[in-house]
Amino acid sequence: MFKTYSMDLAGRTLTLETGKMAGLANGSVLVKYGDTTVLVNATASKEPKEGVDFFPLSVDYEERLYAVGKIPGGYTKREGKPTDKAILTARAIDRPIRPLFPKDFRNDVVISCLVLSVEQDCSPEVCSMIGASAALSISDIPFGGPTAAVAVGYVDNKIIINPTEEQRSNSKLNLTVAGTIDKIAMIEAGADEIPNDVMLDAIKTAHVEIKKICEFIQKIKDEIGKPKFEYTSFKVNEEIYDIVASEFSERMKKDVQTPDKPERDEKISKLTEEVKAWYAEKYGEEKLEEDATAISDSLYKLEKKIVRKLILEEGKRVDGRGINDIRPLSCEVGLIPRVHGSSLFNRGRTQVMSIVTLGMKSEEQMLDGLDTEETKRYMHQYNFPGYSVGEAKSSRGPGRREIGHGALAEKALVPVLPSVEDFPYSIRVVSEILSSNGSTSQGSICASTLALMDAGVPIKKPVAGISTGLITDEDDPSKYVVITDIQGIEDFFGDMDFKVGGTKDGITAIQVDIKIDGLTYDIIAEAFEKTAKARKYILDEVMAPQIAEPRKEISKYAPKIINMKINPEKIKDVIGTGGKVINKIIEETGVKIDIEEDGSVFIYSDDIECARKAQLTIEELTREIEVDGIYTGKVSRIASFGAFIDLGGGKEGLLHISKISKERVNKVEDVFKVGDEVTVKVYEIDDQGRINLTRKDLYTE
Repeated sequence: MFKTYSMDLAGRTLTLETGKMAGLANGSVLVKYGDTTVLVNATASKEPKEGVDFFPLSVDYEERLYAVGKIPGGYTKREGKPTDKAILTARAIDRPIRPLFPKDFRNDVVISCLVLSVEQDCSPEVCSMIGASAALSISDIPFGGPTAAVAVGYVDNKIIINPTEEQRSNSKLNLTVAGTIDKIAMIEAGADEIPNDVMLDAIKTAHVEIKKICEFIQKIKDEIGKPKFEYTSFKVNEEIYDIVASEFSERMKKDVQTPDKPERDEKISKLTEEVKAWYAEKYGEEKLEEDATAISDSLYKLEKKIVRKLILEEGKRVDGRGINDIRPLSCEVGLIPRVHGSSLFNRGRTQVMSIVTLGMKSEEQMLDGLDTEETKRYMHQYNFPGYSVGEAKSSRGPGRREIGHGALAEKALVPVLPSVEDFPYSIRVVSEILSSNGSTSQGSICASTLALMDAGVPIKKPVAGISTGLITDEDDPSKYVVITDIQGIEDFFGDMDFKVGGTKDGITAIQVDIKIDGLTYDIIAEAFEKTAKARKYILDEVMAPQIAEPRKEISKYAPKIINMKINPEKIKDVIGTGGKVINKIIEETGVKIDIEEDGSVFIYSDDIECARKAQLTIEELTREIEVDGIYTGKVSRIASFGAFIDLGGGKEGLLHISKISKERVNKVEDVFKVGDEVTVKVYEIDDQGRINLTRKDLYTE
């Protein structure tokens, strides 16, 4: 049955329609917000997925260029693999809904968000997040929502919900917040050094609107929602868990408190084998084979329970650190020869190497998505090879996690980059994860700041990143501990990974992953406070002693740039017919040249003298000839009545025989020959544009 529901959201009408399209999906809604339209479908398999020990949720955010009236490029003229923006959006949709499915649920669930049309003032990403919650809520898929999301801007010191395109262009904050009626479920932000209190106020303001949307979806669910289907539970076998826990809790508690990760992993592996041997001896090999999965699940649960209990009740962490202690830190710069900038950053067993490459402005990344943004000058990429976690795994290119972590580091650093006018380079930073034990994305922020300064990129301020974690009491959620600088085991067994990048003066990026139903304002405030304190320590005590500010000169291996401005009407004179003129300049000087529509010219060369030679040629080609101007040119031809002087840029002037000297000149050839260089003054440009020159005012005996 076709139903339509509407509410006001930030001054525009949000409409959810269902019952008209995609009738075979478990749940389907058509989201309309302004002229932005997104079809969201939720489907689930009838049986659990075999051989998995996690909930197999997939989210696809599908961009169709017809949504903005474009035909895709390329030979096939159809969309290919998802853009980075689409992948990041899919991750943002996933994060707030994933914790709200039953923990023992193993059926495949797929959320498909198909963007049909886009009005740039109304975010299709936010529509998709709302639509995913609504489709799940009205479906028969077990789901503990609803959730909702809004975008937040900060313009002229005012917090704005779902800002328009114009407001976004002037905003110091690009924040997306998702949540339930009671708590915050997801935070994603890029910001221009926003203070903690302003960021928290923005999150609280967003939550006011989120609650309204959740109530709106709940009413729809109450009216037309399907009963949730029964599913096969994959809970840990409590009987086997009790057996394992009663015999091996003390041993697990001892082994898990091993500071070094490889040694700890080895002890846990050895304990696992001993548990299996004990179980086989006590109950027989056949029983062991039958209960092998349940034993592994029980050991995982036991390890998790002990790690959490140590932190929550005893204030102990497995590596011996205090709740607010940061792992040992070190860094160095300039370690890789010939690259334009490099650094190595270590935080415990996590090790990140970042390398900077400076290139021509024309080498910036071209974007082919639904936004109005067409290019990206700063590119931050993140690689996570198998050897970083001791696995024999070949590289298969970046996955969603790699793209997400690279984007987070990119957001953190963009606010401190110099403008293109001050530093006309495209900038690529690649963060190679050499060893991982948690917080590699935050290590990437630190390493990349160091590498940028090593490359001589004049960043405004250094940026650092740090993560906090959370352990809550399962029986009393008001009892919790926020821990600083989480390592891998604390991420796996904890309730959140709250990543914050920024300068000493404010936040530049946030990404929050949680495994519980949401965060309170108090938890968020404490996370902000702890990350700010940790950032300051990292910046002042670890990074600054190694390199406190950008180098004064860029690497000798980086291209040198001369930036000049010409009259846009002269661009055709520099390029020439079929590129003949500019190609000649490039061939003669060995430089590379970018010319933009506004007349900005960027000349790149490894040899600054070659760049200056090209600059002089372009100046001559684009020279503006004015009355009373003094110019140096070459004699191009001689006539009985005077000499024609090539002034550059296709301009030629006549130096009449009577204007050559204060003394009488009988023949032009007595003074000049073709090719001579001569300095002249323009005394007249007639109505036909003819240029008349003189040397009399310049000539001395």
